[in-house]
Amino acid sequence: MGIISRHTTFDELLRAGMEISGNGTAVFYEENGQKKSMSYQELLDAINQVKVPDGSSIGILCDGGLSTVLNIFAAAKAEKQIVILEPSVPEKALQMLIRATDCDALMGEDKDSPALQAALGSGVATPSHSILYFTSGTTSMNKAVELTESSFCASAYNGSSCDPLHPGDILLGLLPYSHVYGFVCCLLWAWECGAAVALGRGRRHFVDDCAFYQPTALTVVPALVGFLFQHKLLNPELKQILIGAGGCPPQLMQAIKGMGIDVSFGYGLTETSSGVAISTGNPDPSQMTICPDFTVNLADDGEILIHSDYCMMKGYYKNPEATAEVLIDGWLHTGDLGKFDDAGKLHIIGRKKEVLVLSSGTKIFLPEYEMQLSAALGEQDLCVMLDSHERVIAVISSEDKKPTDYQEALNAFNSTRERSEQITRIEVRRDPLPRTATGKLKRWMIVSAS
Repeated sequence: MGIISRHTTFDELLRAGMEISGNGTAVFYEENGQKKSMSYQELLDAINQVKVPDGSSIGILCDGGLSTVLNIFAAAKAEKQIVILEPSVPEKALQMLIRATDCDALMGEDKDSPALQAALGSGVATPSHSILYFTSGTTSMNKAVELTESSFCASAYNGSSCDPLHPGDILLGLLPYSHVYGFVCCLLWAWECGAAVALGRGRRHFVDDCAFYQPTALTVVPALVGFLFQHKLLNPELKQILIGAGGCPPQLMQAIKGMGIDVSFGYGLTETSSGVAISTGNPDPSQMTICPDFTVNLADDGEILIHSDYCMMKGYYKNPEATAEVLIDGWLHTGDLGKFDDAGKLHIIGRKKEVLVLSSGTKIFLPEYEMQLSAALGEQDLCVMLDSHERVIAVISSEDKKPTDYQEALNAFNSTRERSEQITRIEVRRDPLPRTATGKLKRWMIVSAS
């Protein structure tokens, strides 16, 4: 039997997991309505059987399921530059992302799409062996973050050191692998510890995946755990839940703890290969302990500054200016605001910049989003915010229009957005929206009508 240890490649991590588990089950998945499984050795063999296309920068369409996992690990073993792509984004945006990262080949279900094939370029002259993940913000061009197998393995080591799983545990992850949090905390966390991964079957199975797999551990975002708790979908075998990628109501976490389930709340970023701090072992789930490989300081204005020799990004792909703005003398300036309590535990207060963090983990950069919405609706005085039900809405100042007057233009605008980012409702007000002397919205003074 092995112990949790550091690795630099996914192959090393899986082989260590095989030793810890005694070549136990590595993966549970669904096939034709039946629950199937693979041992660690069978998973390693399946990865070796994947045909990785020629090319230097491989775009992997994360369709979910076993094929996506095999494609990522096979391309990494072949030492390709990997670009993680989310197939659900609008096609034109996907083409832009493919071009921006020099992809010259694709893997995944829609790899032969004529539109996507037309976006392919000539690759990179010197493969970096980087793994590129796009930031979760909503901008005209999300930045591609350069990470590595080594940084991901270090992240898995950090999380497992703070919140270990064990052989025999089954981790169900209900998050896409196109997000760093999903990749690390739905896959690598379990395999670092010799546990098994249960591959979620997509949105339509949120209601029955817990019953189907009977997991002992679960990785979720706040909105999803709230849904599972409200509808009594958490299975009796469940022992621990990891929540991250957005703020979670303390009363919800305490209610789940009342069911005898350990609740951990994590904080991390794409730029740090996922988790930086976690609340495991602390009585208050929002009270977080810094992971071993990180140093966290606070700037004078409360901004969280992070340093790590193991988990930090190389930078933003082909964007040294943007990299220099946030990575200064080895310290990542996160834009998040935090504080340390008397016990030295980290608490997240909010965002320094004007970013709306959705319960799904998606981030909307408000100034740019509002500018695009303003152009689409033909209105200048508007604000995007969350209502009391955590839905994205727009508040518009207009003397003579009704919400229905904007519906056609709103439908066209929403068609270019992922579902979680779409405007669900428009509120119209007669008075101008409150602003500072320099014209900036006083967002804290704008309250939704419902």
